[in-house]
Amino acid sequence: MSLKGLFNARWPGVALFDLDGTLVDSAPDLAAAVDQMLAHLGRSPAGLEKVRDWVGNGAGILVRRALAGKTDWEPASPRDEALHKDALAIFYHAYGQLNGKHAVVFDGVLECLNHLKAKGCRMAVVTNKPDQFVAPLLKQTGLADYFELFVGGDTLPVKKPDPAPLLHAMEKLGGTRGTTVMVGDSSADVSAAIAAGIPCVAVRYGYNFGSSVNSLGADAVVDSLAQLL
Repeated sequence: MSLKGLFNARWPGVALFDLDGTLVDSAPDLAAAVDQMLAHLGRSPAGLEKVRDWVGNGAGILVRRALAGKTDWEPASPRDEALHKDALAIFYHAYGQLNGKHAVVFDGVLECLNHLKAKGCRMAVVTNKPDQFVAPLLKQTGLADYFELFVGGDTLPVKKPDPAPLLHAMEKLGGTRGTTVMVGDSSADVSAAIAAGIPCVAVRYGYNFGSSVNSLGADAVVDSLAQLL
């Protein structure tokens, strides 16, 4: 499925991209930061594979999952909330030092971004990653100059799967529901796009909490962004 095919033989005017798991494999950095946090708290490390399954809903929920040791976590008690607040601060400090250190751009991303740029497509990153970490990661991986706008997890009062971040980016870049596409790797991305009323492409290689993206309802599912060209 070409991106052009989603818009009746036209290329999209605006493309919105998730960051972690879609453009960049940042799990090694996130896992290292999580494990530093857990070690600081006297707990055993989680490891890369578990952390891959926990990424996607922002740092706060990532830390909750790490403290619980699983994707599903129970509503917290006041004591748990205090622990979470301390753990999140430790995680932020660790990740601030590790952000981009081991992250790599996924195969096919540069081909896709270069093609869209040549077609005059305006592009934004829409991620649940805390704002302070978005620009440094994009700069570290050489992707920053492709994007006119970054919408992070703190930019608005809500995050994906709420459609507001997508609609905010679309409007800022002059897009419409008929000319804008969302590209992501998780249920949060697809649900946000469906709620926003815009087409969505899902990649199979990302971090969808350990589940397949094939049945999420995306308009196209690909193994590489290069397949969209």
